[in-house]
Amino acid sequence: MPIRALTLPLLAAVFALAACSQTRPPPKPPLGQASFASYQQETRQWLRQHRQFLGADIERELDYNSPHEWRPAGAPRGGVLLVHGLGDSPFSFVDIAPRLAQQGWLVRTVLLPGHGSTPQSLLPVAMADWQQVVREQTQLLQREVGRVWLGGFSTGGNLVLGEALANAGIAGLLLFSPGLKSDSRLDWLTPWLAPLRPWLRQPEPGRAQQTPVRYLNVPTNGFGQYYRSSASVRAQLARQPYPRPVLMVLSEHDSVLDVRYTLAQFSQRFSHPHSRLIWYGNAPASSDQRVLWRPDRLPQQRISQFSHMSVLFAPDNPLYGRDGSLRLCQNGQDAADDAACRNGATVWYSDWGYREAGKVHARLTFNPYFDWQLQQIQQLLAGSSAGDATLQQAAGAR
Repeated sequence: MPIRALTLPLLAAVFALAACSQTRPPPKPPLGQASFASYQQETRQWLRQHRQFLGADIERELDYNSPHEWRPAGAPRGGVLLVHGLGDSPFSFVDIAPRLAQQGWLVRTVLLPGHGSTPQSLLPVAMADWQQVVREQTQLLQREVGRVWLGGFSTGGNLVLGEALANAGIAGLLLFSPGLKSDSRLDWLTPWLAPLRPWLRQPEPGRAQQTPVRYLNVPTNGFGQYYRSSASVRAQLARQPYPRPVLMVLSEHDSVLDVRYTLAQFSQRFSHPHSRLIWYGNAPASSDQRVLWRPDRLPQQRISQFSHMSVLFAPDNPLYGRDGSLRLCQNGQDAADDAACRNGATVWYSDWGYREAGKVHARLTFNPYFDWQLQQIQQLLAGSSAGDATLQQAAGAR
């Protein structure tokens, strides 16, 4: 029999074997609701049924992982929809969202399908599932308040950028460590690898797979769908620049992304004169006057460098802040440093994989410049809402 004739049956057998070797994931959460309240309620109920709870406080874990809404005191000046990244949860915006609501915005978060329950939930998910919830909740918010901004972290940044490029009614974007391009040359393989190797790092007994607010291990399919989102949005940007205001935040030492590619894309494809990019690291190699820079090595705070996720959280966050209860010690260091971190040693902070002799590094999970960064966001939102003159005055005050 010719080899070609054997190929399809052999692949089918391999795929079936890979599928049978996995624990069956829970069903996908319901979508298509007619209101945010229904979406929020049904998603929370789905989580109650399918989440692997880590502690006795079930309601708190549900709060961390469920979609949320923050309403302003008066009539909303507009809406902001915030979308988390791969392996994360709506908790990503627990510090940013209420502060925007205090400024008069109706703010909502979503839970991307495959998240908030167990990492296995990402095994059957497709990028289209993520796009659906972003599209549905964007449209619901637009119908309620009219003027809507979209915000996203990492993969969520790709999803909201894709939605905004297709939806001319979006007022602007807030992009935190947007995942336009990963730092891996092999990321394109992950969609093809997923059926053959469902996990890049096989779950191990006794090794934590998730925290109350995020996954610590992600199936290959999750990375594959992230890659699809990045390839899709890069293709969209190649066809058309993004013409409306954007605030983008990048960390030079991000261990996940090709941030220099994104910095170049900001200058070339994000054309609005009032857009801003915040760069944490060494002085960026950019002549774009819209780029704002802050150093990320802060020895007085035991910070060696910023991380992919640190841009999101305030220093007083109860889980991720300076004195937070959730220290991320799985940070690419050796076993001795990992153990020292877990046993309460004094640590420095960095992104994944950074090492320095004589120092134990945990992941940096908060942003020392959080208040300043929030001011930049508020100025952009206020200027866009009130008109160009207001934004120019705010920019001049920097």
